[in-house]
Amino acid sequence: MICNGFAMTWRRRLEPLTRPLFFAGARALRGLTLGVRGLVLDPRGRVLLVEHTYVSGWYLPGGGVERGEAAETALARELREEAGVRLLGRPSLISVHDNSAHFPGDHVLLYRVDQFEAGDFAPNREIRAMDWFAPDALPETTTPATRARLREALEGAPSDPLW
Repeated sequence: MICNGFAMTWRRRLEPLTRPLFFAGARALRGLTLGVRGLVLDPRGRVLLVEHTYVSGWYLPGGGVERGEAAETALARELREEAGVRLLGRPSLISVHDNSAHFPGDHVLLYRVDQFEAGDFAPNREIRAMDWFAPDALPETTTPATRARLREALEGAPSDPLW
């Protein structure tokens, strides 16, 4: 489930240099950006996390909503692309967060996914690995925002409006 370490290394080194170009392009095309993340829980209560090739840490799967695309459609696309997961029912919107600390004008919708089919996953140029983890046994490198969203959704912690 892990791809070539060389590809991951050079992408992570280039990401800080290419980020401003990506942000400038996104901002020119749209004044406000919207992203989606999926909290996918398997029947054993484990959560699906992905590890990207271009940034460190484990994240809830998701990504940007494209122009003309509904948020739930974007979530379905991202889950399929990043983890081979196919939605079988509508996800439930859990919370909305301002992600301006990382990208001005960006917002993230967090959905809970209970009805899905796990398919095949192969590491690719964007996703290095995916795996299922018990919420109380997350990898050490799970991002703080991912940990916060899990506490909010699974333990009833107050929802932080900031991602």
